[in-house]
Amino acid sequence: MPINCHLYPCRSDNYGVLVRDEATGQVALIDVPEEMATREAIEATGWTPTHIFITHHHGDHIDGVGGIRSSYDVEVVGNAADKARLPRLTRDVTPGDTVMLGETPFEIIDTPGHTVGHIAYVSRPEKTAFAGDTLFALGCGRLFEGTADQMHASLQTLAALDPETRIYCGHEYTLANARFAVAMDPDSSTLADHARQIEGRRAAGLPTIPTTLKTELAFNPFLRAKDAADFARLRAAKDNF
Repeated sequence: MPINCHLYPCRSDNYGVLVRDEATGQVALIDVPEEMATREAIEATGWTPTHIFITHHHGDHIDGVGGIRSSYDVEVVGNAADKARLPRLTRDVTPGDTVMLGETPFEIIDTPGHTVGHIAYVSRPEKTAFAGDTLFALGCGRLFEGTADQMHASLQTLAALDPETRIYCGHEYTLANARFAVAMDPDSSTLADHARQIEGRRAAGLPTIPTTLKTELAFNPFLRAKDAADFARLRAAKDNF
């Protein structure tokens, strides 16, 4: 049976996600950026969380973990290599491990760059990836700790997934990312059309997440970088855009 995903906005521009395995009713929270918004999402869906999947240690992704675990019996999953900076984990994972949410497997993918301990959770059978702050719609995360080589490699790892994979990311940055992408490729009419669609969704107050890997392969300048040096040039240009 499939998974069901409930996306909810929180903080100024974050997203959290509740993921429900329909076969068993188990529910994972993908990060907990904010306690109250997460509680509202739990109440709105009627889904009781059983797991928390942490992508990385930044406060805008983990601030609500303590409050949620005080009310629910949850398994808290995170990168063993970064556990000193994460909330107390009940399961340490390393890249290549598989975490089961009921009957749905999630592979742990190493995605350093934004932080050195960043991981993504990928269900290949469900063609769904929770990429945190590594891959955004039309963008990628800033290099706060990692190197351009690391981030480029992380993006290439995600780019190798099934093109139909749904990509959930941690922020609503798509409009700004679209403007940068158009500036980098001003002659692409298809990119311009895609950017106008994004503008329309944001003007209507609608999310641009999830995106698909197929869309990102077509339009995301960071996935189209020829090598790490080209990626570094693009990332520096975006930082100053």
